[in-house]
Amino acid sequence: MGISRSAFLAVVIILVIIAGIGFGLALTRPAIVTTTVFQSGPTVTARETITARETTTLITTQTATQIVTRTVVQTVTARPEHAEMVLFSGGFYDGKVITFIYTAPHQCVPPLIRFFPGQDAANRVTGGCEVGAADPSAFPPGAQPLWILVPAFAGLSIFGVKDLGSSPEGFPVFTYGNQSYVILTHCGAAFTPSSCAQHMPLLYSPAFDVVERYLNITTGFAGLPQGVLPTPAHSHIVDLDTNASIPWYGVVVLVFDPNIFPDPLTGRCKAIVPSNLSNPTGNCLNDIEALKRAMTTASSSVQLANSNNPIWLALGKPGTQVVIPGVTSPDMIKNANSNIVLFFSSPDLYPYPMPKK
Repeated sequence: MGISRSAFLAVVIILVIIAGIGFGLALTRPAIVTTTVFQSGPTVTARETITARETTTLITTQTATQIVTRTVVQTVTARPEHAEMVLFSGGFYDGKVITFIYTAPHQCVPPLIRFFPGQDAANRVTGGCEVGAADPSAFPPGAQPLWILVPAFAGLSIFGVKDLGSSPEGFPVFTYGNQSYVILTHCGAAFTPSSCAQHMPLLYSPAFDVVERYLNITTGFAGLPQGVLPTPAHSHIVDLDTNASIPWYGVVVLVFDPNIFPDPLTGRCKAIVPSNLSNPTGNCLNDIEALKRAMTTASSSVQLANSNNPIWLALGKPGTQVVIPGVTSPDMIKNANSNIVLFFSSPDLYPYPMPKK
């Protein structure tokens, strides 16, 4: 696509203004978080925000085939999480990068306490959000699967904490050999400048608990209940595009092969770790068929990339390129493994400003 990485960091989150005929897409970032405090009570976070002056790109869709772009400079003031302006991000569909337009706050149904009795503190601080169990009968009618790609090969940096190796913008950082790579995603980790709107800030997962115990953490991280961590950086796959907003339920995917984690701008993959496969990027995760293949594909790159990764080690050193917790075969790929429900449309539009010719 030709757009620079620095430009991408400035345009990860985009505001959408719905008005008149068609809709406007106004690009901005969320309020800059200068401090984050986790507490294990009803008050989950305290965030100090500032007002910033920044450049915003406004894209107005006039017809199905004509897009007019202009750049404005405006003062951006911190907004509450569920402001009247609807935010959007990118996603992958059929090998393409498309737009997700978020239209309502997330839901977590039923609350995690239904699946994990005794986790009262986790239920309070997460708003009931979890990964590890699901009750599809509780989802809104017509809900469709949303595959949430977590670059687990990047270790603890996926949680957006700089002391754990993340970039200042909230993206994971993966190191192999003597080189480090910032792993760009459609959504950065929660509580960071690159996080996505209408997403849950904190999640409980028994897998988080397993990793914490592997690291000898038995009373939780940063004041959070055991098994509760910020929503990690992630990208998305869907298997349909729609101009109508519908509910989507989460299927969380742990990606352990960096060679198949797509660039969120282009949907393309790059081989950065040696592999015994003839085509190391052949299962580039930009469509559902590639995800199905990756579930059963073993690669030497997995062990090479994760030899010091506590997530991979704690979960038993899986050899396949991806692991979908609770989903054991490709024919189960639409099975939910969380109680997360998001609301968005997924039009076949490229979500980022196009580079100048």
